[in-house]
Amino acid sequence: MEKLVTDAEKLSRSRPNISIDVSKIDKLDTFGAWLIERLRRTLALGGQDIPIAGLSDNYASLVDEVRKVKPQTAATGRGPNGVIVALDGIGRNVYGVGQTLLSLVDMIGAVIAAWFRIWLHPSRFRLTSMVHHLQQVCWNAVPIVVLITFLIGCIVAQQGIFHFRKFGADVFVVDMLGILVLRELGVLLVAIMVAGRSGSAYTAELGSMKMREEIDALRTMGFDPVEVLILPRMMALVLAMPILAFLGAMAALYGGGLVAWMYGGVDPATFLSRLREVLSINHFVVGMAKAPVMAMVIGIVACVEGLAVKGSAESLGQHTTASVVKGIFFVIVMDGIFAIFFASIGI
Repeated sequence: MEKLVTDAEKLSRSRPNISIDVSKIDKLDTFGAWLIERLRRTLALGGQDIPIAGLSDNYASLVDEVRKVKPQTAATGRGPNGVIVALDGIGRNVYGVGQTLLSLVDMIGAVIAAWFRIWLHPSRFRLTSMVHHLQQVCWNAVPIVVLITFLIGCIVAQQGIFHFRKFGADVFVVDMLGILVLRELGVLLVAIMVAGRSGSAYTAELGSMKMREEIDALRTMGFDPVEVLILPRMMALVLAMPILAFLGAMAALYGGGLVAWMYGGVDPATFLSRLREVLSINHFVVGMAKAPVMAMVIGIVACVEGLAVKGSAESLGQHTTASVVKGIFFVIVMDGIFAIFFASIGI
């Protein structure tokens, strides 16, 4: 039928006194009614009224409804003002940042409330779930964390020796490596890897549950999703981060000591002796104190993004990506805040 309408549009545009005869049409649906209306509108471009003959009373109302649909007209006038578009984008981004902060605060409150309920009723805590997640985020992550931090320690030591050698101060690479790894680099690298590995996994898991309506099912059965799903993951992450940060720092120091010995000529005895002279317990405490806080930040961001997933695979991918980006961003921000705080108290 569409081909017939197209041919009629081509053949009949220049002919006067045209009418559309539909008396031989037995059945008509919405698409057919639209084809008839399209032909009528095309033929009426010359200004004449095009009658429709032979239309059954059963389909007259359908054709009338289709006729009420107004044709789309091209937008006229100038495009949107560039300044207004820029301000609109800024406003939407600021609104999005505000919504993210509100969601994080809401999640923090929900986790604290769930923790107090568990504290009052310890039997409700899901220890098996926490141990399972601890294995996933800690034990299974040890190889990649140790490998990456070992290589970073090697690179830092090599670059330090390369530049310190110009001044005949090769041994000072031990000072730089020890303080940098224990205070900043070790825990920061591990936190970034955990955000990319475990944070994205948390978001994907919770997002998949949200898409399959499993979280709604938990609420229907009288369970608190924060208590059942989020708190065990948070506890596992808080326990895992200090362990991974310690292993990462030791791997980085080992890699740096190996490069200092093979590339810089600093033998292991001198390396260890210099480390004992330079490092104090404060450097170790500073690094370890950051780990649980960064773990909580990563876990909260990941869970917020997971619960924000809508019912599509595209939404799951977007929120998983946002979880990694936001997690790394907040980790770096927290590291800067810690650096300012410890500097202000003289540690």
